[in-house]
Amino acid sequence: MDPHNEEMAISLREMCDGSVEAFDLFYSAYAPFIMQVALRLLGEKMEAEDICHEVFLEVLRRGKDYDPARGSIRAWLAVKTRSRCLDRLRRRQRVSPIAEELGKADPSGEDHILSRLEQEALRTAIHGLPDTQKKAIVGSYYSLQTQRQMAEAWNVPIGTVKSWIRYGLVNLRRQLEQQGWNGSSEGGKRHGQDGSI
Repeated sequence: MDPHNEEMAISLREMCDGSVEAFDLFYSAYAPFIMQVALRLLGEKMEAEDICHEVFLEVLRRGKDYDPARGSIRAWLAVKTRSRCLDRLRRRQRVSPIAEELGKADPSGEDHILSRLEQEALRTAIHGLPDTQKKAIVGSYYSLQTQRQMAEAWNVPIGTVKSWIRYGLVNLRRQLEQQGWNGSSEGGKRHGQDGSI
């Protein structure tokens, strides 16, 4: 094994065991590389920074899965970064018609930028909700289904659907507030944990 890679593999294990010093060393060694890959794929610094944070969160959670026999840490991180960038590009393509319409109404203003950031935060939060809450929120606010229609389609009492929506909104609001979107009525972070049915 490459001596540098071996040293970093040790730092990775120590980082996952909670060593702040190991995290600082690992971050300093690889954050610029991850940023470079993400920026090349996405073309936007802010989104590249988001990807960098996401990759490091995943590495903290699953760093012990790294197998030196399968390649270098740089290659391992490049695969993770590329995968997350492609996911984000696919999401961007799905919402691009709406973004274009918003751009026509407000092509360069700060409000438009804030709106895009808030929409991204909300999408991320919705994906992090428990499945029952996610499908109820999406059905109600995006598919425009009534609560009765959802209850019949999923063969559950209408009161259950109402609970899923209520708990989902509470989760989104709490998580968005944690991200600093205090003025929003809905929104979120990454893990909708409370209020599961």
